[in-house]
Amino acid sequence: MEKMSPVRSLEGLACVRVLSGVTPDLQAVASQYSVSITPAMLALIDPADAHDPIAAQFVPSVHELSVHPEERSDPIGDDCHTPVEGIVHRYPDRVLLKLLLTCPVYCRFCFRREQVGHASGMLTADALERALAYVREHSEIWEVILTGGDPLMLSDRRLADAITRLNDIDHVKVLRIHTRVPVVDPARITPELIQALRGRMPVYILLHCNHARELAPEARAACARIVDAGIPMLSQSVLLRGVNDTTESLEGLMRALVESRVKPHYLHHCDFARGTSHFRVPIAKGRALLSAMHGNASGLCQPTYMLDLPDGFGKVPIGPVLALESCDGWIVEDFHGDAHTYRDIERDGAGSEEILAGKR
Repeated sequence: MEKMSPVRSLEGLACVRVLSGVTPDLQAVASQYSVSITPAMLALIDPADAHDPIAAQFVPSVHELSVHPEERSDPIGDDCHTPVEGIVHRYPDRVLLKLLLTCPVYCRFCFRREQVGHASGMLTADALERALAYVREHSEIWEVILTGGDPLMLSDRRLADAITRLNDIDHVKVLRIHTRVPVVDPARITPELIQALRGRMPVYILLHCNHARELAPEARAACARIVDAGIPMLSQSVLLRGVNDTTESLEGLMRALVESRVKPHYLHHCDFARGTSHFRVPIAKGRALLSAMHGNASGLCQPTYMLDLPDGFGKVPIGPVLALESCDGWIVEDFHGDAHTYRDIERDGAGSEEILAGKR
């Protein structure tokens, strides 16, 4: 059977009926931000549903032309932590390595939406060598995170070459790969691809997935191929208005991930990327959703709610606060929402300085 290609134009989306027509406003959107939807995702979209959560993530919208003053081209401050092309070194013990700037799909809320899809694609051989040299020269780097773009779009040969070269750097102990491929192009997860990931270092796959319907049978089978090969999978999702901002949709997503043997890791607050305000959910609502999920869903289903601060200051957990210090000890909220007083019981003679130092 001939492999179908992603749809990469407004006209193509109109032909498959996920767009009702091509307007000048939509053309303006497509001229600024890349368009691509894979056949796997197109098959999940209900054209009759104006609020389809899959379409909301991938089909261009005129709302993207609305840019708020606080929105920016580099919403999390990658640029100020980029010592050489392809490397982002924000935290001491880990770096991002952006091997390419292309994706199988282009999410309408992407925080790199003004970089991906418009560039030439992969790092040049010289740029890759400079990036790897930077990693070699910084012995504090314990983990390398392959991102982009989507690193699993590379050929098996190129991916294996990059991973082999990273495996040759003794102080790098862990490799992490951020990808959407198992969901949006599950047929790409082949034995040859999995073999390309193997080496000295443990590899972790972080799957980007935002709605339970994305985990169709083919996607679950792709995840199973990865996990059965001994590669752990975690997830990162983005809290999105109209996609997963209800208790039912968020819990459904996290349960579907766990059923697929993917451990929920992060739920990201939507970044200040340009033209994304229609996706943004207030932090107070996000915390309320996480608080409700604390009581309703298994501990396996609980992600950490994260805010990536603008201007490069890094990620901060912003989940609900269920324990507050008081003059009598602590006020702790249970999963029913009821408050309880709790007092620390310390061994006799333990001083406050010793307790603060973690020597109880």
